[in-house]
Amino acid sequence: MGSTPQPADPQDPELVELEATAAVVVRGVVATADLENFFDRAFATLARELERRGLTPSGHAIAYSSRPPAETSDLAVGFPVASRLDERGEVGAGSDGEITALTLPGGRAAVVVHAGGYDSLAQAWDDLERWIREQGLTPALQSWEVYLTEPTPDGDPADNRTRLVQPVTAD
Repeated sequence: MGSTPQPADPQDPELVELEATAAVVVRGVVATADLENFFDRAFATLARELERRGLTPSGHAIAYSSRPPAETSDLAVGFPVASRLDERGEVGAGSDGEITALTLPGGRAAVVVHAGGYDSLAQAWDDLERWIREQGLTPALQSWEVYLTEPTPDGDPADNRTRLVQPVTAD
């Protein structure tokens, strides 16, 4: 018998053209030590509020960073949505943080699928940045992760698949 197919197999980095995508997110400036708690609270809030507002995710969970991480990360965690938001692009406040709209930018980006646990994502990002620079391109400040698999408490981290998305500009 063969192995269970994964949502996306690891791949070499590639350049793609992205379309802008609307998302509903919870924002926060988060210390590295607090990332897991922030993600847990944000996704619990989003699940409750999306259902209450009748919004349905149109894709996998995302984590958008407006700048490279340092002692803290400036994050927006949520889901892409196809539904129209109000004229201000807002969906209201949740009990555990501000729920708001975000547009993931379109344009040229380098993407790669990372296989493995979240503890190895920093190395995957470093490898992607090196590849981008080898192509004569410059990574933008913002980037995001698309969580192609949902981690489970008893799951094997090696089964996790995360798409790394790094917008780029020409040098």
